[in-house]
Amino acid sequence: MHLASVVLDPASVVAPVSRRTFGSFVEHMGRCVYTGIYEPDHPSADEDGFRTDVLALTRELGVTVVRYPGGNFVSGYRWEDGIGPRDRRPRRRDLAWHSVETNQVGIDEFARWAAKADVEIMYAVNLGTRGVQEALDVHEYVNHPEGTTLSELRRANGAAKPYGIRMWCLGNEMDGPWQTGHKTAHEYGLLAASTARALRSAEPGLELVVCGSSSSAMPTFGTWEATVLEHAYDLVDYVSCHAYYEEMDGDLGSFLASAVDMDHFVDSIVATADSVGARLRSKKKINLSFDEWNVWYLSRFQGQEPPESWDVAPRVIEDEYNVADAVVVGNLLISLLRHSDRVTAACQAQLVNVIAPIRTEPGGPAWRQTIFHPFAKTAALARGDVLRTRLTSPTYGTAKYGEVPVVDAIATHDAETGEVVVFAVNRDQNDPVELTVDLHLFAEALHLAEADTLTDADLAATNTRESPDRVVLRPNDRVTVEGDTLKAVLPRVSWTAIRLRPAGADR
Repeated sequence: MHLASVVLDPASVVAPVSRRTFGSFVEHMGRCVYTGIYEPDHPSADEDGFRTDVLALTRELGVTVVRYPGGNFVSGYRWEDGIGPRDRRPRRRDLAWHSVETNQVGIDEFARWAAKADVEIMYAVNLGTRGVQEALDVHEYVNHPEGTTLSELRRANGAAKPYGIRMWCLGNEMDGPWQTGHKTAHEYGLLAASTARALRSAEPGLELVVCGSSSSAMPTFGTWEATVLEHAYDLVDYVSCHAYYEEMDGDLGSFLASAVDMDHFVDSIVATADSVGARLRSKKKINLSFDEWNVWYLSRFQGQEPPESWDVAPRVIEDEYNVADAVVVGNLLISLLRHSDRVTAACQAQLVNVIAPIRTEPGGPAWRQTIFHPFAKTAALARGDVLRTRLTSPTYGTAKYGEVPVVDAIATHDAETGEVVVFAVNRDQNDPVELTVDLHLFAEALHLAEADTLTDADLAATNTRESPDRVVLRPNDRVTVEGDTLKAVLPRVSWTAIRLRPAGADR
């Protein structure tokens, strides 16, 4: 059995836990919207046509913010197609996903769904085929109180009060040649700056997200961010990051260490942004919005030929996730928390059906994929401050990242309740790890409140319509607290959450 150890210090704080870390993403892509969140003929549908079973799972997942309506979709989207009487809304080709968009769900419907799900909207504007004026128009429609043509149109469409959307994404993945309206960094930087300046004139307090690299593997990675930020640094608040991971060619060891790449991605963008800020002599710090991340078997999708037909809500990238995928997702959440001083918003892509924690069948059930569980548990337990972890762990060799720690971990501490939560992964494919956590720096003695682990003897096990609870979190009975020492046995290829409470707190 491997041995690893962590020392925790309540005074060694990274940053407060940002609730926006637990964001999701709804794009008009595949079955995310239609037969995902919206299916008016479904037995569970409410008066607005939304699936209440999906709403319940969204709330259980702990989602706090949802990026909408794209994604690649937004770069060809005309927002005004999705407002007004449904029988007058145009049907359009969606070039991004080779499908037909019916526009039966638009911003008004999505805002109603978001209110029911109790989530904040992060809205993306089209800077692919459109520009400054269209961004101002949709802002006027959703956020201006009343008295103008577009605000009165919103009121006539049933929303008397503005939606108050605070976070605005200035386009999507504009560094990608696949993007409709793809631009160079210089072209996009000028457009993003102009759009940001105009939106701030309309509403100074908006939080604006400029497009960063859609992947750290892009040939323009780093130089793209530097060029764009030189144009827009003092006009925006965030630069976006996107990253997807998959097991390639049976290399499970590298896949399990995917968070090493996420750590490098974040650190690189922070260094680039701070360098630009220093050159501009700006006192401002740009934060990161990691507004697309997940496990995605992209290589399978890229090998497919586009369909000959143009269909409504086709089945697109409905990946079925296994145990190893869930462990990686749990580890990516650890990475995001570790960078809470700069990553203050993040969106797992996507919410339903499309590379998603929630799956549905038209007219049928909704169920939790394996990756649902670490996300939901982390969103539920991570409170207060993120603590720096002084981790000692054995290592193993990987083809992609060299030597990496067998164990990765992070902890949070809620000063108000005294609770401490430890999130840990064991990346070893063969052996368990005994993790020792030194708690002696905490003023109050801590007792074990709960400990849950996600693992399985079959790392390829999945949750399906027929077996929706094949893989779930299960209590870990090999976790103990004696004095100021926590000891936990982490099974091979596993993700574990351990919650500790002060001795006097109610159990």
